[in-house]
Amino acid sequence: MAGKQPTFKPYNQQQIILLPPSLEELVPKSHPVRIVNEVINKVNLGPLNSAYKTTGASSYHPQMLLKVLVYGYVSNVYSSRKLEAACKESIYFMWVSGMSYPDHNTINRFRGVRLKEALRSVFEEVVLLLAQEGLLSIEEIFIDGTKIEANANRYTFVWRKAIATNKEKMKQQLKHIWEYAQSVAAKEDELPDPPDFTTIDTEKVQSTVDKLNEVENSVKLTTPIRFKLTTCSGRN
Repeated sequence: MAGKQPTFKPYNQQQIILLPPSLEELVPKSHPVRIVNEVINKVNLGPLNSAYKTTGASSYHPQMLLKVLVYGYVSNVYSSRKLEAACKESIYFMWVSGMSYPDHNTINRFRGVRLKEALRSVFEEVVLLLAQEGLLSIEEIFIDGTKIEANANRYTFVWRKAIATNKEKMKQQLKHIWEYAQSVAAKEDELPDPPDFTTIDTEKVQSTVDKLNEVENSVKLTTPIRFKLTTCSGRN
């Protein structure tokens, strides 16, 4: 008689959904990205719009790019390459960008040429507003209990209920964050474009799978570990 088989929740990547969810449904009403979106919707972009030519090919909407950058910064994402990836992989970036996919060159040109100091002032105002509302705080980064003293990447944004923060102190912290973000942008301009993986080598994939299976089959689970895995798999 065969042993009892474990029970798993249904998992089918090919499952057809009659009414697929929209991004609007997947982003919680209280998510920070909605706050950033609402604030920037009220920003006067007239001066920024005037920097664009009225002829030639169409451009990505500056309001969208501004939202992506500001939300990226307050999410501790400063790299234009990571922002490019986030617009394709993160529900929140996909929502705020309206399913637009600007590449890293477009993002870097926008913040380096189109915006110049405008991004810094908008970024600071949004952060200060969120901090005043008690939604966002800036904390110093510690590694092994030791505070990082260098300016580069010294601070991190934390989304949570926060007590009121000294405005002048926060402005100084934002100055360090801004300098770090600009250094990331400058270094990225010197990097070559990453390789474009347009095809998948099925033979290499199968070879990798075979090696992983060999490793998995060679590992013998002890009774305590086997019991723990079985117990965990049975939880809701």
